[in-house]
Amino acid sequence: MNDAQRFTHGLLIIALAISSVTAYGQRGQKQTALKDGKPAPAPAPSQTINVDFKDVKLKNGLRVLLVEDHSAPVVSIVITFDVGSRNERKGHTQFAHLFEHLMTFNGSENVGRYEVPFWIETYGGAYNAGTTEDKTFYWATVPSNQLDMILFLESDPMRALDVTQEGLDSERKAVQEERLQKVDNQPYVKTLMKFQELMFENFAYKHSGSGSMKDLNAASLQDMKEFFRIYYGPNNAALALVGDFKTDEALAKIKKYFESIPAQPAPPKVDTTEPEQTAERRFAMEDPFARQTALLIGYKGIVDNTPDSYALQVLNSALSRGRSSRLYQKLVKEKQLVTGISASPTLFRGGGYYLISADVAPGKKIEDIEAAINEEIERLQRQPVADWELDKAKNSLRLGLIQLLRNSRNRAELLSAYAVFYNDPNLINTQFQKFAAVTKADLQRVARKYLKSSNRTVAIIAPAKQQAGAQKQ
Repeated sequence: MNDAQRFTHGLLIIALAISSVTAYGQRGQKQTALKDGKPAPAPAPSQTINVDFKDVKLKNGLRVLLVEDHSAPVVSIVITFDVGSRNERKGHTQFAHLFEHLMTFNGSENVGRYEVPFWIETYGGAYNAGTTEDKTFYWATVPSNQLDMILFLESDPMRALDVTQEGLDSERKAVQEERLQKVDNQPYVKTLMKFQELMFENFAYKHSGSGSMKDLNAASLQDMKEFFRIYYGPNNAALALVGDFKTDEALAKIKKYFESIPAQPAPPKVDTTEPEQTAERRFAMEDPFARQTALLIGYKGIVDNTPDSYALQVLNSALSRGRSSRLYQKLVKEKQLVTGISASPTLFRGGGYYLISADVAPGKKIEDIEAAINEEIERLQRQPVADWELDKAKNSLRLGLIQLLRNSRNRAELLSAYAVFYNDPNLINTQFQKFAAVTKADLQRVARKYLKSSNRTVAIIAPAKQQAGAQKQ
């Protein structure tokens, strides 16, 4: 995500990107370039794209969103369930991730184990799934003549997942191996887990989605059957289909495969209430896989899809995106304190955080780096950003959204997530307006509200045997 947001193209690239994008809908026609013999005015940032979708709720509560787009002979489907690691409880972590594997590979009443990816790949498609703090989602992109196949393959596990002890043991081993590869044997990852644990007090976001090996080993067959019953009803999900189909025909097929799946009682709501932090939290640790000392500074409390979250994303672009950004200019170019620096908001539905990470240059002091970062933050709090910084930040975010929405799978993923998270799939269109409405005063306001020393957590990660100076906790 961080890399995808590093937009350092100029206005020329933005203009080229905008000119190649049409309003996504059933017609997909380009806007007229001339009006009365004169060039038409450039579209406002909030009017660049409109994803034209049909929104239907089936009798069993499944939310269905369809975008007819004949620009390529493919269809993308994404099913998002309102369950993630935040729904887990103490002693039962990694359940959301483990169940993602069971739904993907375990098999169902009419589909054998590992047959779903086999059939999709056989017909030239792609398939995967993912679990975050806030959701679990399953996606596939296939040739449009395989629409019936993908609807059948995606509906059968929701209807009748075959949860067996053999399948549970097999996928448990796969999740364990994935943790070894992606967590236990990777630099800085365990520090990030500890960082989040120290930052949050509420268990919902305090624990990592990678969870505990002990909890994973203790997961029983009955636990998984109960997890399926509670969270995998069609009324706890949204299905988005984007691509080369006729809307009425596709909807009829979706009803054929999904509407008879029975609804389940609504899952219990998750308490994500987080007490206000009143003092800085700090720790240091050695990392045997690290090759360079790193500094992490996080500020919590930012809730996704709020005016503050949009302002913070614009602020972040001015502060950290590209070589003209303030942090790069001060810490990399001018003072040469770090070899690299980045920042990004991690936005959760119940309240996320803003993370700044820096790679410490050899021979440089952590306290000097912290002081330089604090100086730039304080400058944001005292003085409004320049006009060019605000324009650059908004253009960068606008370009990123445009590029994201050109892909059918991305459109499906956003539509289904916004429906599940906020009951507002049209956020895919109105987010442009929300970014465009951010002012200089908004940037100062969120900088003062969130980016303060009493609200931050600091971590120093040093290569083994070379730990930097900070008190351990």
